[in-house]
Amino acid sequence: MDNGTSTSDSSFNAVNALRGLIKTMRPKQWIKNLFIFAALVFDGKLLNLSYFTATLIGFGAFCLISSSVYLINDIADVNADRQHPKKKNRAIPRGDLPIPLAWAAAGAITLIALGVGFTLNTGFGLVLLAYFALMLAYTFKLKHMVILDVLLIAVGFVLRVGAGVPLVDAERFSPWMFVCMFLLAMLLGFGKRRQEIVELGGGNATRAILDEYNIELLDQIIAIVTGGVIVAYAFYTFSSPAIPDNHAMMASIPFVVYGLFRYLYLVHVKGQGGAPDEIALTDRPMQVDIILWGLVVVAAFYGPKFLGK
Repeated sequence: MDNGTSTSDSSFNAVNALRGLIKTMRPKQWIKNLFIFAALVFDGKLLNLSYFTATLIGFGAFCLISSSVYLINDIADVNADRQHPKKKNRAIPRGDLPIPLAWAAAGAITLIALGVGFTLNTGFGLVLLAYFALMLAYTFKLKHMVILDVLLIAVGFVLRVGAGVPLVDAERFSPWMFVCMFLLAMLLGFGKRRQEIVELGGGNATRAILDEYNIELLDQIIAIVTGGVIVAYAFYTFSSPAIPDNHAMMASIPFVVYGLFRYLYLVHVKGQGGAPDEIALTDRPMQVDIILWGLVVVAAFYGPKFLGK
């Protein structure tokens, strides 16, 4: 009788640990890694099967390396997370996922991701390694430095975009795309900081960096960066060497403007800026806007090819 109970408890704990591992890997946030497809689309190579396959594999590798970072981040923050009203329910602070097992999983996932990355393409592997090193520095030190904490997150998104470049042998990928990505990531990062302050009532001992910010500062930064995104994207639509000369890409500007303003509406009015990935997955107007923007981009880049022009 005792043996049966022991086996049942062990099985239950193993199931909890597996569920906790999957949740801690944050599969919902893998949507961020879709930016690796930027080079494929905006260098005009979306229809090339070999490049598409390489980018798809690279996307998987980036999802793995980012999940490893999430595991290490939760291990590093376990004590603070136990005092947080929401994060205390994560698998590691709650005890569902033992720290030794989390370390082992992070190590194995990192080795698999880097192995796939360097096998796929040396340049891509180096970008993957650079991202991992940057995020480790962020996790253990740099996330406690005001302003720099968000800038480094933005650099991480730029690396996502850059990771796709060697996978497609990009020749005409405009530097303006990196500028747009950097500014957009900053907007989302500072928007997230703003929402965290609102949720925690102006700061919290479990997240000391929030005490370095206030709503007024963040609103000013968000306003400046929003304007920067619009200007940078507008320049991109008529200056990129990969874009057809008919300037059809400029038709996508209104969708970018609407998407940005919709995000600001959700942050300032609805108080939903804490998780930008969830906004993309749940907000219907935002989803429709992204789809329409994507259709315009594909039409602008690939329409002339289908029409024989």
